[in-house]
Order: sequence, then structure tokens, then C-alpha cells
Amino acid sequence: MANTPQAKKRIRRNTNRATINGARMSRIRNFVKKVEAAIEGGDKQTAADALKAAQPELARGVARGVLHKNTASRKMSRLTKRVAAL
Repeated sequence: MANTPQAKKRIRRNTNRATINGARMSRIRNFVKKVEAAIEGGDKQTAADALKAAQPELARGVARGVLHKNTASRKMSRLTKRVAAL
């Protein structure tokens, strides 16, 4: 158990950050799922629009420190290839 005031504050802060970061990751996943659903549906225009909306969300995740830069880049690249293949 935390003994020092700094350690107690760090525990409080970590739980708050985990909640916020979880919400951010959930939001990113929802945007990516919309793209994947449009790809599965075979609608290129809807998939392209969903991809255009998902790209800034992934970039924001990188800026906020929720996603690694290469992970976001890889996801964008793979989704873009799949949309282009429709």
C-alpha cells in the first residue's frame, strides 16, 4: 500500500488517467469498426468517408499518448489498402 503522499496522489492520478485513456481508445476503436463495417458491406464511398473520419482520431490518439505512432500508422495503412481494393 502507498505510504507517501506522492504515492497516494499517483494512485489517484493513474486511475483517472486510465478512465480517460480507456474512453479515448474506445472512441478510436469505434471509428475503426465503422470503416471495417463499410468495407464488409462493400460500399466504397461509405468506407472512404469513414476512413477520412477515422484518420484524425488515430492521429489524436498518437498525440495524446494512447497509441504508439507506428501502430496508428500501420492501422491507417492497412485500412487505406482495404478501402482502395474495393
